[in-house]
Amino acid sequence: MDQLITFAKAVRITQWVKNVVVFAPIVFSGFLFVPGAVEKVVWTFVLFCGLSSSVYLLNDILDIQQDKAHPFKKNRPIASGKMSIVEAIMLLAVLASVSLMLGYFSSSYLFIAMLGYLILNIVYSLWLKNIPILDVFAIATGFVIRVYAGSFVINVYMDVWFLLTVVSASLFLAVGKRRSEMTLLSGANGKVALARQSLTHYTPELLGAYASMFANTTWLTYALFSFLRPPFKPEGKFLRVFELLPQTFLPEKWLMATVPLVIYGVMRYMQLIFEKNQGESPHRVLMSDGALITTVCVWGLLVVAIIYVL
Repeated sequence: MDQLITFAKAVRITQWVKNVVVFAPIVFSGFLFVPGAVEKVVWTFVLFCGLSSSVYLLNDILDIQQDKAHPFKKNRPIASGKMSIVEAIMLLAVLASVSLMLGYFSSSYLFIAMLGYLILNIVYSLWLKNIPILDVFAIATGFVIRVYAGSFVINVYMDVWFLLTVVSASLFLAVGKRRSEMTLLSGANGKVALARQSLTHYTPELLGAYASMFANTTWLTYALFSFLRPPFKPEGKFLRVFELLPQTFLPEKWLMATVPLVIYGVMRYMQLIFEKNQGESPHRVLMSDGALITTVCVWGLLVVAIIYVL
């Protein structure tokens, strides 16, 4: 049991939630109930879980000394010595090679996206994570690649405003992560540079300004996406009452009703970052804060109801 727990912590199972973004294209394209489409996206999610775990292992191997100086990361299996570097390398190689091989046999474009994701994270682990601004851009790019992978496997078009929303939200989460890391390490007896070199080039005020900027672009780009969403009638619609109403009440415009939920979600996340300094692990915040979980669930149900029912 201890070995299983160590394995789960090493591959960071809790962070697999980040790969849920591969489902975004199928939801907003109207293909959610198209036979065979969901299975392809679920398979893509599984492959990216394996590939992202190999990236986490690589990062932990390269950052073993920095993680030992971190108040939380020092408890990770590799940094704490519960998993040897040799075991980690073997596990990394198996996860990366199997994920890429299965991706190659699934779709050539999916394989290209997965390979690009792996290369990006290798460059990030070796170099980009130590360069301010580029470090958060690299994190955001990883999310964009996963969204593209989700669209490749079902061959759908992605609206430009939707992509900008993904980019803005990714940058918002990355900046919030950096700000919480800085706050967490500010009392670590001068070990900030050792734990995260790029943090020495940031200030709390600068990261706060970045967070505000990307918080605004996140909800604004989503609002524009919902406002400008083109008319779409997916198969299986059964509620036709809106055909009798004025153009003002066309179903295509009802996606705007979800904008207040996005604004609240952004504001709530900022509150957790600035007041409680909980942004160091975005996935943990998203899965532990009751208000945020409720908001995401209600938003998701509304999106599905508006696109597939109205």
